Amino acid sequence: MDSMHDTYEKLIALLDERGATYRVIEHAPEGATEAVSALRGNTLAQAAKCIIAMVKIGKKEKRFALVVVPGDRRVDLAAVKALYGGTYVSFASPEIAEELAGSPSGTILPFAFDERLELLVDPALLEHPELFFNAARLDRSIALSTEDYRAIAEPRAERVSTD
Repeated sequence: MDSMHDTYEKLIALLDERGATYRVIEHAPEGATEAVSALRGNTLAQAAKCIIAMVKIGKKEKRFALVVVPGDRRVDLAAVKALYGGTYVSFASPEIAEELAGSPSGTILPFAFDERLELLVDPALLEHPELFFNAARLDRSIALSTEDYRAIAEPRAERVSTD
């Protein structure tokens, strides 16, 4: 089994083990937030857009943040940099992002399964009763109760998005 399906199975096992309220939505393969939201029938504001950022702190230290924002907003890299007191911030390279996420770009989960990732979620996403995200696969999404998401993922809620 490849790592993509391992990550999907790990997610489903975690949600089941914790008794989460969720639905699996099967759809045509799609990783772009706007297009996949249309397939799923959710608003962009309910879509969890997941981006991995790399923050340099001084010359030697590098930190990675899994930044989750509503689908109708953009990641505010300056805000992420400020949270860490960083000297430089950028999106992680696709190779590093996929390694840390355990899934391809466009399917990154709003869960940090790698201990090198800190999970930052914009509070605007948590205002909805349910959130939607690709489930480590381009052809499957999850609709998850926001309350269960907070309890299971334990994200650090910070304003990390911009319109």
